[in-house]
Amino acid sequence: MAAARVLSAWNRNARQLIWVRYFQTCSSVHVLKPKYVYFSGYPSFKYSHPHRSLKTTAVLHGQVVQFKLSDIGEGIREVTVKEWYVKEGDTVSQFDSICEVQSDKASVTITSRYDGVIKKLYYNLDEIAYVGKPLVDIETEALKVSEEDIVETPAVSHDEHTHQEIKGQKTLATPAVRRLAMENNIKLSEVVGSGKDGRILKEDILNYLAKQTGAILPPSPKAEIMLPPPKPKDRTIPIPISKPPVFTGKDRTEPLKGFQKAMVKTMTAALKIPHFGYCDEVDLTELIKFREELKPIAFARGIKLSFMPFFLKAASLGLLQFPILNASVDEACQNITYKASHNIGIAMDTEQGLIVPNVKNVQICSIFEVATELNRLQQLGSTGQLGTTDLTGGTFTLSNIGSIGGTYAKPVIVPPEVAIGAFGSIKALPRFNQKGEVYKAQIMNVSWSADHRVIDGATMSRFSNLWKSYLENPAFMLLDLK
Repeated sequence: MAAARVLSAWNRNARQLIWVRYFQTCSSVHVLKPKYVYFSGYPSFKYSHPHRSLKTTAVLHGQVVQFKLSDIGEGIREVTVKEWYVKEGDTVSQFDSICEVQSDKASVTITSRYDGVIKKLYYNLDEIAYVGKPLVDIETEALKVSEEDIVETPAVSHDEHTHQEIKGQKTLATPAVRRLAMENNIKLSEVVGSGKDGRILKEDILNYLAKQTGAILPPSPKAEIMLPPPKPKDRTIPIPISKPPVFTGKDRTEPLKGFQKAMVKTMTAALKIPHFGYCDEVDLTELIKFREELKPIAFARGIKLSFMPFFLKAASLGLLQFPILNASVDEACQNITYKASHNIGIAMDTEQGLIVPNVKNVQICSIFEVATELNRLQQLGSTGQLGTTDLTGGTFTLSNIGSIGGTYAKPVIVPPEVAIGAFGSIKALPRFNQKGEVYKAQIMNVSWSADHRVIDGATMSRFSNLWKSYLENPAFMLLDLK
């Protein structure tokens, strides 16, 4: 039921008080054309088309709306709430971060579509939120018209209503950076990002804060080393009385969530693939020397150059010669699709579990470009901020398990791909050169797995030999680079 209210406005030019009657419904405000306008201190008279330059101040109560979790794509219907950036009573603006959720594919930051006050949070941390269900309640800001915002306009009829659509671009920043900005009451829209694609970094927030306050940021203090007090020579050390240990731990059961849940689904599908393995060793002695020569150049460009960019580029050159390894099959294995792009996935071990982002279009990237993209993926993966685009669309996968340890592996194919490789750790071992002389070689073992329904052993062996030749003789890659 509509409630009648009275809006008072002061005409600064006429110095007269005007009373206008209007109605407000729950969904929108309708201003009726007033037939009578009463001027305080003057006789009443009819005024059918009011057209005045007014300066008014009106305050209306806000409306509580349910902010629902929208569809985030890839067929995802449920997510886990990993972190809240707001609490009940906080004031938010459009595009401010509300929370971080994690699906079985990626972590996503949810931003507000409204200006208002948080009235209710529907989920606790680590609870499951469902697409289409309420996430928070937001009391939208009351209709406030400042004294300087009213210009000369005709009255609006009851069948007319307007709204303002605020358009903006999503600000790229990690949760830690957003939290730092929130703690210092800094709007991310006012900060210029120095990262890739305008991403706002921690240093950008600190520099912005320093400019606002005029402060000079001090260097990070170094931790002082506290030496233990010297022990008295004549002090006797008491012998502890041994007591039998008492174990008080209890078993606990918890549901699989996020990436663990995704791993169950992916590996269950992988069990249907008939794997076959192929192993070999690679002498990386020359590649290590070549990388050491390029590291200063990469450092000058702000790039951390590891061995992985060389492994990926060599694999891409090999896939050009053996495109069946860069293919996919349908679930019934009745059709095979040869992929034009070499989107090579990299298995990463993170706090959230095993994830496999991929570097897009390696076939058209230089080694430095591959290294730059790897640095970006590793940074986002360590903070749990990889997007769905980074985690989908892979065509071939490599796993550097040797960075943790181990020599051999039995990698599992990621469906619908048909091949995967895993590298062991690099070890210094004695080997013979062409003259029969013993020399110190840097040896790495590689283990391949392939889908035996479409790939035979000879194809896998030829591909491995070509990939191996590129790494043992890095100059050979120059002959096939395009």
